[in-house]
Amino acid sequence: MHVFWHRRDPRTRDNAGLAAAARAGTVLPVFVYDADLFETLGGRQRAFVRRHVERLEARYRELGSDLVVRVGDPEEVLVDLADEHGAETAWYNEYYSPARRDRQRAVDAALGSAGVVTEGHTDAVLVDPSRLAERYPNHGRFREDWDAVPKRDPYPEPEPAALATVRDGGTIPERDADIVSERDADIDLPKAGYEAARERFDGFLDCGIRSYADTRDDLARAVEAPTHAVSRMSPYLAAGAIGIREVWAEATAAFEAATGDERRNVDKYRDELSWREQMYHLLYYNPDLGAANYKSFPNAIAWRESDADFEAWTRGETGYPLVDAGMRQLNAEGYVHNRPRQVVASFLTKHLLIDWRRGARYFTKRLIDHDHASNHGAWQWTASTGTDSVDVRIFDPVAQMAKYDDDAAFVKEYVPELRDVPADRVVDWPTLSRAEREELAHDYPHPIVDRNEGYERAQRVFEEALGKR
Repeated sequence: MHVFWHRRDPRTRDNAGLAAAARAGTVLPVFVYDADLFETLGGRQRAFVRRHVERLEARYRELGSDLVVRVGDPEEVLVDLADEHGAETAWYNEYYSPARRDRQRAVDAALGSAGVVTEGHTDAVLVDPSRLAERYPNHGRFREDWDAVPKRDPYPEPEPAALATVRDGGTIPERDADIVSERDADIDLPKAGYEAARERFDGFLDCGIRSYADTRDDLARAVEAPTHAVSRMSPYLAAGAIGIREVWAEATAAFEAATGDERRNVDKYRDELSWREQMYHLLYYNPDLGAANYKSFPNAIAWRESDADFEAWTRGETGYPLVDAGMRQLNAEGYVHNRPRQVVASFLTKHLLIDWRRGARYFTKRLIDHDHASNHGAWQWTASTGTDSVDVRIFDPVAQMAKYDDDAAFVKEYVPELRDVPADRVVDWPTLSRAEREELAHDYPHPIVDRNEGYERAQRVFEEALGKR
């Protein structure tokens, strides 16, 4: 008998550790509600994860087995289950956040002391980060090395005969509903489970991937056809509801089948998947990615402590339409399109000069696609404390809107106060006179920081931190 410890991988298909355990013998699948780890997630994501685990439980029952669900510390629960079922080996997939690494080490030690062998597998990424160099000067160099490593095909789902004939009884909510409560979800959540993830990805493969590079930043299209302009797969990848090898294989098949300009569009999507891989690579070699600047500065960055500005940013009331639309999308949906996601992060860390860690914590609380590696790696990149090869990158929220939402379709979807304002006036809102803004939309906030003053202050502060002044 072998135990498979489900961690952040609520699926039976394309699951590296589960497939390996099934090859070795009969598998007892286990999920442990770990209160310490669940507290690191926002309430929305906790509720979303629970729904994925419910779907996983249902799938095991369809296969004639069951998911053994327990509450407690995994090192204690897994030792007890291994003893109860006479398990020789415990299998799991490896993850790289500090909390998960600590838990993994504790499980290895506890099971080792009990005479149970542990086997960890690379599952969250296509390439084991240890196979690559520790640091890269830019994404291009990273992808060159990453591309050179062969990518595995998706792993098969275990045959029913490989799964233990058990019946754990009850359902997850009946066991411990207070641990992951429906009350945590203050928004409508997407459908959960592998089938829902596959359905969404199939829709993108049919209608979006062949135009991805051309439409991914088109915010009007993001409003009209949100799952065609971009894949919207991030919530499912973050939850582990679908395997990354499956997504890569399907995207690569689409690339090989494409002709002409479609190949460029499809390959852009594959490149975005390689950016995700680089974020995991960063976290693997820098476990403190969520707490400490990746880049070293000769002088401290003079972050501002302004609770009023931070709260205005969280509410989407900064007086910068694209920033506010992005933040209101986050608050309403638990998701932000990538373009405004970059703009809101840049605005907080540059125009408002507020520490990126405060923004990252707010995203952790509100996002359903929160991923420790991607969230903190992206925040650091945008804040100019991470891997960006440009010393100080500042997104101008006015220019960004003019380029990507010039008809104000995205902004008007999320900022109703501006729906009756002409699009060109919405774009130029922070540059208009106070009197004109009052006349156009008196219920919408005035800018909380002057556009030019905020830009120049950020430039000065970062140059001082870099020792250039």
